[in-house]
Amino acid sequence: MKAALIFGIAAVSALGGWGWKVTHATRVSCCASPPPQSAEPLCELCVSPGSRASLLLAQPTFIANPDPLTEADIAKALSEEIIGPDLALEEVRVFNETRVPEMPHVRTAAEWKTKAAEYRKNILDKVIFRGAAAKWRNTPLKVEWGDTIENLPGYRIKKLKFEAVPGWWIPALLYEPLKLKGNVPVVMNVNGHARTGKATDHKQLRCINLVKRGMIVLNPEWIGMGQFANRMGHYQMNQLDLCGSSGIAPFYLNMSKGLDVLLAHPNADPKRVGVAGLSGGGWQTIFISSLDERVTLANPVAGYSSFKTRARHGKDLGDSEQTPNDLALYADYTHFTAMLANRSALLTNNAYDACCFTAGHALPPLIEAAAPIFSLHGRRDSLRTHINFKPGTHNFGVDNRQQLYRFIGDVFYPNDKKFNRDEIPSEKEIKTYDELIVPLPKDNHSFNTIALGLMKNFPKPQTGSKAEQRAKLLKIINAKNHKATAKKIGGADGVAHYQFQIANDWTVPGTVITPANPKGTTLFIADDGRKIQAATVMKLLAAGQRVIAFDPFFFGESKIKSRDFLHVILMHAVGERALGVQSGQIAALANWAKNEFGGAVNMKSIGPRLSVAARLAAVQTDAIATVELEQPMKSLKEVITGNKGANHLPEMMCHGLLEHFDLKQIDALK
Repeated sequence: MKAALIFGIAAVSALGGWGWKVTHATRVSCCASPPPQSAEPLCELCVSPGSRASLLLAQPTFIANPDPLTEADIAKALSEEIIGPDLALEEVRVFNETRVPEMPHVRTAAEWKTKAAEYRKNILDKVIFRGAAAKWRNTPLKVEWGDTIENLPGYRIKKLKFEAVPGWWIPALLYEPLKLKGNVPVVMNVNGHARTGKATDHKQLRCINLVKRGMIVLNPEWIGMGQFANRMGHYQMNQLDLCGSSGIAPFYLNMSKGLDVLLAHPNADPKRVGVAGLSGGGWQTIFISSLDERVTLANPVAGYSSFKTRARHGKDLGDSEQTPNDLALYADYTHFTAMLANRSALLTNNAYDACCFTAGHALPPLIEAAAPIFSLHGRRDSLRTHINFKPGTHNFGVDNRQQLYRFIGDVFYPNDKKFNRDEIPSEKEIKTYDELIVPLPKDNHSFNTIALGLMKNFPKPQTGSKAEQRAKLLKIINAKNHKATAKKIGGADGVAHYQFQIANDWTVPGTVITPANPKGTTLFIADDGRKIQAATVMKLLAAGQRVIAFDPFFFGESKIKSRDFLHVILMHAVGERALGVQSGQIAALANWAKNEFGGAVNMKSIGPRLSVAARLAAVQTDAIATVELEQPMKSLKEVITGNKGANHLPEMMCHGLLEHFDLKQIDALK
């Protein structure tokens, strides 16, 4: 009995084991003897004794069985570059910048006024004062006055502290002219990232120069600097976000309560209220001035740029307070600039600024957005710019200060020809840091103490069905169900390298290693990346597991090489969540593996950080059958008890997650 076969078979090896596959054909003879025991016959022609068949077999019929992969072989395979060093950065840039809102098209000042009011309401209600922070919004002003520094030429310095958040006092200095008559302008001078805080030389000189011109000037401390420098950092504000409150609220209240202090002065002119500051102080200036219409003059110096600019210019990527959760769902800093159209703004930037917000790239998008809105109000001249060339570095030096004095003269003293627009030399009046210290309570609040108090009652008891709780959890992390498309880019001897395309946003690198007779499939991720996980992969292969070792967003080869956590903070500002991105990538690969290889897959994670994303992915997809966690995080509360900031664990700062779910509750939803 003879038959002609329409297909071919060939022996191939994977990790030293034989297999069979259809390939190109050539005619050979086959007798009734079965193929080698390690081979699986592809037809029934060889099962009857005495039967013969004419087979179309691939050339060559057999190949030499290579040695099994060693740990060194696997280590080499795992260290192969799949997506390269720059793709992760480019993808997160595109991801973030394409989600930043554009300026609206408006035709009248009235139309813009309606839009601006909407922006303010959304930002105040949905970004700044949400969760527990809503209770802080309308608390009465509390001020405690301390010592006064006298014997100064024409002014005095009053020490004070005011309560920004219940239990959190802010030290400040009030510069007051000795002779006051009638209502005079008030100015709040805010400072940036100087550890000397309110004692910073150029800030003192600004305060002194303004008070010598007859203005009342407030010099408040900035959270994380000066007297707060050794107690907290601004990245810890995100602990409040994790608890469903608002880390940006204390920053905003620090500024708005400072304005309350100034305007409570009996000689304050509510129509002439200015704010000025450098760097982080420049950010404070635009933030409070755009949202609090009591401010009538703003001079932000090298302090901000559009979120789109920041996504492309890494130097501009803002810290946590500059990039709060969900801000860009409602407005960009282009909108903030235009929101000053009914008032006066001087945007100052430096030509050669090595720190951030260099004039060449920071200014044009802001002016392009805001100038037409100022023009609609008939106030184009009220939007001015100044570029400092000498020294042109990150500074609020003499040139920049004199631009402020001249602007104040034009806006607050338009008919006063005697107003001095030049710097008044005052270096001898600068006080030391210690001379300007304001005593604070020993139990003064901080981000961490507030978060520790909030988390005591978290997570809140869950209601609803398990399906409803799953939906709530996935909404909090903004998880998306994307399909993974695999593009094989190389590999040999049981090893295949893939670029996994997740929707149109992400490319995830992965290595698939297959043993001789796979009994299952394991997705494998690690905080340290796949590159150094050869020993663990060997154990999984020995247990008969096909291993898909890959690096989700922010880890391994998918790690952003420069200013990594700041890109994650921006991701949260545009309304996305890094945990949701990671969970979605893992779930997409699990679904791909199930379809590709059949059967549900196992999940293995090493390290505390990705253990959270692994748990979330298991809730997101049924394709994950089991989850094995090595060195996992035990509770999200560890973020707070360990006093970690967004610079340490940026992906964990997911707004409202701990308020409703800790890891135990997440595990129960699998």
